[in-house]
Amino acid sequence: MEIIAMQLLSLTLKGFRGIRDGLGLDVLTLDFEALCDGAELVAIAGANGRGKTTVLDNMHPYLTMPSRAAAAGTGGFSYYDHVFLPENEKDLVWALEGRSYRSQVVIRLNGRRRTEAFLFVLSDTGAWRPVILEDGTVSDGKADTYTRCVEHLCGSADTFFTSVFGAQGKRQLSDYRNAEIKTLLADLLGQEHIRELGCKAGDTAKLLKAGLVAVRQETLGMEVEASRLATSWGEVADAPALAGRAQDAVTATAAELEVARHACAQVTAQRDHAREADARRTQLLAEREATQTAVRRAMQELADRESGEGLRLERLTRRIAQRQAQTRLSRERLEGVQAQCNALLASEPLVRRAIRRLPLAEHLLARRAERVRLARIQLADWEQASGQLRMLAQRVQGIEREAGQAALQAQALRRRFGLTAEVPCSGMPLQGRCQLLADAREAQALIPSADAVLQRLVDEKARVEREGRAVKARVLAMNSVGVQLELSERDLERARDRASTLALLAAKADDMEVARQRLADARDELTGLGVAGGEDGSAEARAEREEREAITAAMQAIGTQRQQQSAGLQQALVRLDGVLATLPEPFDHEILSAASAALDHAVTAHEAAQRDHVQALQQVQSLAALRQQREALSERQAAARRRSQLIESAIGDWTLLARCMSNDGLIALAIDDAGPVLSGLANDLLLACYGRASRYPSSRRRKRSRGRSGKISTSWCTTPSQGKVRACG
Repeated sequence: MEIIAMQLLSLTLKGFRGIRDGLGLDVLTLDFEALCDGAELVAIAGANGRGKTTVLDNMHPYLTMPSRAAAAGTGGFSYYDHVFLPENEKDLVWALEGRSYRSQVVIRLNGRRRTEAFLFVLSDTGAWRPVILEDGTVSDGKADTYTRCVEHLCGSADTFFTSVFGAQGKRQLSDYRNAEIKTLLADLLGQEHIRELGCKAGDTAKLLKAGLVAVRQETLGMEVEASRLATSWGEVADAPALAGRAQDAVTATAAELEVARHACAQVTAQRDHAREADARRTQLLAEREATQTAVRRAMQELADRESGEGLRLERLTRRIAQRQAQTRLSRERLEGVQAQCNALLASEPLVRRAIRRLPLAEHLLARRAERVRLARIQLADWEQASGQLRMLAQRVQGIEREAGQAALQAQALRRRFGLTAEVPCSGMPLQGRCQLLADAREAQALIPSADAVLQRLVDEKARVEREGRAVKARVLAMNSVGVQLELSERDLERARDRASTLALLAAKADDMEVARQRLADARDELTGLGVAGGEDGSAEARAEREEREAITAAMQAIGTQRQQQSAGLQQALVRLDGVLATLPEPFDHEILSAASAALDHAVTAHEAAQRDHVQALQQVQSLAALRQQREALSERQAAARRRSQLIESAIGDWTLLARCMSNDGLIALAIDDAGPVLSGLANDLLLACYGRASRYPSSRRRKRSRGRSGKISTSWCTTPSQGKVRACG
């Protein structure tokens, strides 16, 4: 199989975790044409965790990141574990056989997870169009169609990641299993058509197995149907005998029905003869019932009237109780008002005294407030004088520091001036250039000004001290201002409390007048309640007594009418019962009911016998139909057994063909034939890498082994001292 080089043109990754964690970017775009123009070997350098593996794992068109995959090939991998945006994208532009392709993979995490993959080819007009294979497969965004298009262009993923793309953590060839090596060599030798034939044969065998299952299920259904038919046959096997017995039952029930009809006709004739007496009896009974109904209605009316009078009496009693309770509540309320007013009027002497003393208390309050105001002004003056005294003390300290500095400066100037007598060059020609002598003379000129500054500071200190003594005398004179202010404020608070108490008492003067008026009103109302509470003194009591007498009279009249109605009813019933006693005995309708019931029973029995006869005839017909069904089912079971045998034979043939077309069949023979060529290529590669075999001791041996299929397979192994390369067939 010829391996065709693939060229990467550009790569864009959006939403990959490795790029975000390594570079802090959501989107990374690499233009390989611009970055790697003319290069034969390209390396990606960077610290650990910068995203190099994420970039390398996406530099191919397959739907996997091989370094992150749990298994080889495209299985065992999911993009969802390596992206984080709601919509993530991988866009790879690559070239193969002079044509440009574009792989666009969209991984969606918003809502239901979904992956869409598109493969485009650059047309002659410069537009990207979906790839269309020769068999009509179109890259429509589905992952399976995209994989088919990519594998058609670049080969299988297993071969690509084994021979072309070496991912991080890739398995060594020595770790591959025998079946994996055979699959890779089959792809290398171009045995795809044989494997496809094997796959088709295997698919055919699977379809035949599915068909065999269906046939067996059909056979099982036939067996169930046969069991059902046998059960049904057992149920209707005695249908002819049942039909005979049902015909005999129909004849017997017809005779019984005729006898019942004759008896019912005789009883009906007897009933017609007794109808006139029954009509008279019915009339008398109706009259008796009407009389009882009228008396009951009259009695009900009397009971209703008596109930109404009872309700009137009950309402009257309730109204009297409510009036008495209202009178009691009013008396209690008025007595409470009278007690409150008496309690309030008891404090009237205190209120009058407060009215007399309130002006004096307010005058005293104003005087003490004025005294507090003056004390606060004096306290403010004392605080101001104290602050001024502190400032003067600080000023004296500053003058003393400044005077000390001036005294030191004057002393230094005198010391410098005293050097004029000690300088050796004094009076010599060099004295004009002597720096010490010039400094001493300059100090002589500055001594008067330093003395003047010192004298000024002494005078200023004396002035400040005099001012401080005056301020201190003021402060000492006002030392008791704070105590006086505290005493004045305490007296003011007591005066304010007393004035407030007197004002509250004086404000109750109007309440006293109101209480006096309420007390008089309450007494009047109590007097009125005492008069109205008498049994005979109020109009309401008289009206209630008259209403009670009227209710008693009405109930006595109702009792008299009830007795009269009861006596009239007894007389009417005695008269009607005497007439009814002269009539003959009434017709016994139970005899007619019994005859009708016997007739209905006979009709029902005859109809049931007819239905049983019809069912017996239907069972005879069902027996004939079951016989035909059993014969047809036997033919179908035989045909199903023949089909099952044919399918089982075909499954064996197609299974053998699939095995012959698999890695253990013709493909294994092709690998055996290519073994010497592959070993030669391996030896040439070792010779090019390590030199001649004389430099590295090696052994060449031929091994023969028998595979699982029973065929002889050959392996050529060349083992240099620096490593081991094995070509297996």
